[in-house]
Amino acid sequence: MRPNKSHTWEDVIDDDIRAIHRNLDVRRGLGRKIAVLCVDNLNGVFGDKPEPVREMVKRYPNGCGLEAWKAIEPTQALMQAARASGTMLIHSTRDPTPQPDQHRIAAVKWTSNFVSAFSDGSDREFFTPLAPAPGELVIHKRRASVFFGTPLPAYLVEAGVDSLVCCGNSTSGCIRATVVDAFNLGFKVAVVEECTFDRNWLSHKVNLFDMDTKYADVMFLDEVFPLLKKSA
Repeated sequence: MRPNKSHTWEDVIDDDIRAIHRNLDVRRGLGRKIAVLCVDNLNGVFGDKPEPVREMVKRYPNGCGLEAWKAIEPTQALMQAARASGTMLIHSTRDPTPQPDQHRIAAVKWTSNFVSAFSDGSDREFFTPLAPAPGELVIHKRRASVFFGTPLPAYLVEAGVDSLVCCGNSTSGCIRATVVDAFNLGFKVAVVEECTFDRNWLSHKVNLFDMDTKYADVMFLDEVFPLLKKSA
């Protein structure tokens, strides 16, 4: 049963879309064992201070502006709940292995010629407030999906995980790609609305709506807490 709350996409859909969605509005739910997957919570996404995205991207091209900063506190709460319940907590970042220019690949086409915006080159290091704790699994990737070309499926199978709770960025990019792959591989998937963000507000809303219709259950944070306790 869905909570009595309005999702963020309500202001960009009309009655015709609501009617269509109502016929497809079935929650799949989560299974017996959950892992929480934090996707690309990296310095370059947050910049050096909270500011509107149009200002942030002048200095940090991968920045997601205020929406990224709004997600910090709820994501910290999600991570804390996962740790307290003994739920497997996984983090993703870019594979740092140097590659020759002619063989370089990226998550999306416009990052193929990535230039570091931080003077110390730490754009793709974990943002300290959301960094992994010692012993937590870190997956290095080169494409948008945390599953593509990585050992993540093997880790999940070995751990007996059948469900993923996803958060991070960006909703329309690495989150969506990861969710689609997880669904295709047979995992049950939830996306935590308050802990997921994008530099493009329209892409954020539309992709949350679309994932909720097809591939995942978009949940609010307070729905997830009891599921973590139950799964652990």
